[in-house]
Amino acid sequence: MNPPFGNGARLFFDDLGPRAGAPVLLIHGHPFNRTMWAPQTAALTAAGYRVIAPDLRGYGESPVIPGKALLADLADDLAALLAGLGIGQAVVGGVSMGGQTAMEMRLRHPCLVRALVLSDTSPVPETPAGADSRRAAAERLLAEGMGPYADEVIDKMLAPYNVTGMPAVAAHVSAMMRTTDPRGAAAALRGRAERPDYRPVLAAAGEPCLVVVGADDVYTPVAEAEALHALLPHSVLAVIEGAGHLPGVERPEVFNRALLEFLAGL
Repeated sequence: MNPPFGNGARLFFDDLGPRAGAPVLLIHGHPFNRTMWAPQTAALTAAGYRVIAPDLRGYGESPVIPGKALLADLADDLAALLAGLGIGQAVVGGVSMGGQTAMEMRLRHPCLVRALVLSDTSPVPETPAGADSRRAAAERLLAEGMGPYADEVIDKMLAPYNVTGMPAVAAHVSAMMRTTDPRGAAAALRGRAERPDYRPVLAAAGEPCLVVVGADDVYTPVAEAEALHALLPHSVLAVIEGAGHLPGVERPEVFNRALLEFLAGL
């Protein structure tokens, strides 16, 4: 576990693979934790990469800082983590909220970002209605706990046919959601209600980017990934068939192949 950063955050993380390997930072989504990256960590370390997979503040084993966690706070936490590890630049990748955190890192700490991997995520700013919905969802999680939410969204996080067809995967995804501290999830939802517009910084980005999306993602559909791909000057798009919002979990072999091919070209 990291010592506390200047803003009080203290993160648990995995640091795996050869220390001399090219570093890859993997950022989980909401409301998950770093264990979602296990298939990618195994493939990357086997290929000689160094993988840093943290639990964001309030998720997994990382302690909660109640209130509101802006994407800027999450990005600054990760910049401090890389600095503490002596890593000056990394490939920065994330899924969903993790992808937005990666975009925030590109905005706030561009020198740290060698390349981007953006999976099932959106660069557009939050709408007023969306902000209200996220704040209401935060209050609901505090009042009800994570169980009802997990039951409600499992067949949106995963493609419905994978909920029934991949029971072990569904159980892992459900367990990650159910064991998340509602206070941490609520803080992040409040922060995402204030999400800025990342399109200007991405449109000017000079580094390579891999855009990934599950073919049956209902949260960030393929059309949104295509728009993100078109926005980025140096990007490639991988549409993962047989997957929903979490293709790295649902179709890890296909996801890993696209990721390793992208990294090999850097």
